[in-house]
Amino acid sequence: MERSNSIATDTRLDDPRPFSVYLAHHGSVVKVGITAAERGDARLLEQGALASTFISTGSLLGARRVENLLITTLGLPDRVSTSRKRRARDQPGSLADREVSLLNVANQISALPWPDGQSRGEIKVRDHTAAYGLPADGLRPAAVLQTPVPEGVITGRIACTIGTDLYVETSAGLVLLDTHVLAGWSLGRAAAGAVLTVPLERVESPPRELGQDALF
Repeated sequence: MERSNSIATDTRLDDPRPFSVYLAHHGSVVKVGITAAERGDARLLEQGALASTFISTGSLLGARRVENLLITTLGLPDRVSTSRKRRARDQPGSLADREVSLLNVANQISALPWPDGQSRGEIKVRDHTAAYGLPADGLRPAAVLQTPVPEGVITGRIACTIGTDLYVETSAGLVLLDTHVLAGWSLGRAAAGAVLTVPLERVESPPRELGQDALF
């Protein structure tokens, strides 16, 4: 029923609200997407973008035309895998690096013929790392919670919340907790002094990269 009346599946194209087209920075890749203008940065924070910029605003049909234009002419993706987003958090780079990546794409866009229904806007890069608590030198979890167990306990300090992921400082080191795996489970407060008992899977640290992948 949700897909029969959905912006994402183009089954609600009569939505009269203004929509914005954005560029989102995810480390080695910049993606294009659309969001209702009234939502502001909410869509970017939900997907865990490290930085972003809006490029135009107008009708929903116009936003789809712009999105398709950038996908076909510049090869921008409209989706980024969760694993790639997590790798980007390992080495988020500097704000200046993220700005350069987004502005380079925005400059290429400025030379394209513009579809009807969307008005170009001023390019202003927004950085989102502070909103998540993502440190400048990145996050490299030592372990990940794969499957919850009855009466399992995870205790520690939340170091970063980004998208649907929690990074928790625990007695076992930094643990990545994907909140999707908690769906359907009853959650409660751990007792004072409780120790970590949930099963964890160790994460092999990937080799540190010297530079970013090409954008396209």
